[in-house]
Amino acid sequence: MAGTDRGELGPRKQAVLRAVVEEYVRTGEPVGSETVSERGNLGVSSATIRNEMAALEELGYLSHPHTSAGRAPTDLGYRRYVDMLPPGRLREAQRRTIAEFFHRTAADMEEVLLGATRLLSSLTQYAGLAAPRPPTEDRIARAELIELGPSLMILLVGEHGRVYKALADRPTDSSGDAAAAASSRIASLSGLSLTEAAERARVLQTQAPPDQRDILALVAQAVDDVRLRSEEEHVLVGGVGNLATEVVTWRLDTVRRLLEAIERESEMLTLLRRASAADDLSVTIGGEHPSTGEWDAAVVAAPYRAGELSVGSIGIVGPTRMDYLTAMTTVRAVARRLSELATALDPPQ
Repeated sequence: MAGTDRGELGPRKQAVLRAVVEEYVRTGEPVGSETVSERGNLGVSSATIRNEMAALEELGYLSHPHTSAGRAPTDLGYRRYVDMLPPGRLREAQRRTIAEFFHRTAADMEEVLLGATRLLSSLTQYAGLAAPRPPTEDRIARAELIELGPSLMILLVGEHGRVYKALADRPTDSSGDAAAAASSRIASLSGLSLTEAAERARVLQTQAPPDQRDILALVAQAVDDVRLRSEEEHVLVGGVGNLATEVVTWRLDTVRRLLEAIERESEMLTLLRRASAADDLSVTIGGEHPSTGEWDAAVVAAPYRAGELSVGSIGIVGPTRMDYLTAMTTVRAVARRLSELATALDPPQ
């Protein structure tokens, strides 16, 4: 999401802004012109840098947090900095860690995603987030009706290993032969999504012989219940404890609100759904969105795909005072590996 266009910055202003942002991310303290002069290698005097910082403040890229001479980036300053960043490269240790994770990973996509949020958290020191493909789109690999004495279990296994099950009381006067015949019928749910399976189960009920209809009615109700429960999307979160370390740089109530938002999920889902629809990585900074503005936070997220189809998103949430280059490079690399895995598990038809 791009910030408000306030005209192009000249090379020197860009260099000063970059130096201020990177020093502020490193220290958490307002940055003065002398520090920029010493660390920025800009080849100009402190007075010139001071003038440029004043101009950047007038343009809305820097703020004066208190009476010291130092300045800090605003949300707009972070946005301009992010837009100026060249593509980053992973450090060798990061590349190796990501490769090792995906080498040993499981075939259950939700389990992989949860592990990937923890991986992102360990590599960036922020909290990892992922929005999996809505379960209603999961295709059924196996459908069975299992007799358990006076009860029946409807068992559905998704193509990526997710298990859905429901118990129901066996209808009175139903025979073992009727249950076996009904079980053979529901095998036809294989290959369908949960939404399609719910519709198909209702058709099977109406088309079945009379002695199987009560059983298939239970199956249809169970599949529909599973579908409805599965429509409740959720966010996978890893490394929430890393947010507690940010109390030093965030206000305590900001950390509290962010933790509450993660628990409620709806705000995170909104941001992650938007990332799922993006062509590439997206960065949402502070006031660019009502939620991140309230939290004084930034979310870096990217879609992952099965072929050309976007099936979810993964990213991190952390302070606006973030190491954006590391965050963006790492999220993009993990999303790319997730796309490779999702494509292998669910190749385009």
